[in-house]
Amino acid sequence: MKINRQDLNSATCTATKKKDSLLSMSYAIIEAGGQQIRVEPGRFYDINYLGVDPDSSYTIDKVLLVNDKEEIRIGQPFVEGAIVEGKILEHRRGRKIIVYKMRPKKKTRKKRGHRQELSRLMITAIKIDDRVIGENSEGVSMVTTEIITPEVTSTIDGE
Repeated sequence: MKINRQDLNSATCTATKKKDSLLSMSYAIIEAGGQQIRVEPGRFYDINYLGVDPDSSYTIDKVLLVNDKEEIRIGQPFVEGAIVEGKILEHRRGRKIIVYKMRPKKKTRKKRGHRQELSRLMITAIKIDDRVIGENSEGVSMVTTEIITPEVTSTIDGE
């Protein structure tokens, strides 16, 4: 299904500046790791663990919706010929979730913790039929920090 931008603006609801600015950027809605995520090129997302080595490329063909700057394509259920390319930056663990069960008046308590395994995915490009809609122009780069320790030249005693 294709929806032109003119048809969208001439609908019964009027587009505000915020909605109009959202329509002018390219994005896609994908299904990855059992979740549906709105992705944009040049941004990274934490999704459920994918089992792919870090620093390797990853392509997603389960694209539910693609918003080009001129038109919106909605899949039934997926958009044909649409691919989202990304790069796995790292594998990590999410925040700890604590599950606490207590039965009143029984002195029964259970405390369990869980940390979800996640993969950090950097979106590099959104493509439809080998045509690049959105691409990461600045490239994928990780910031490295270096810790410098100062040298001690004298002591407090003056020795």
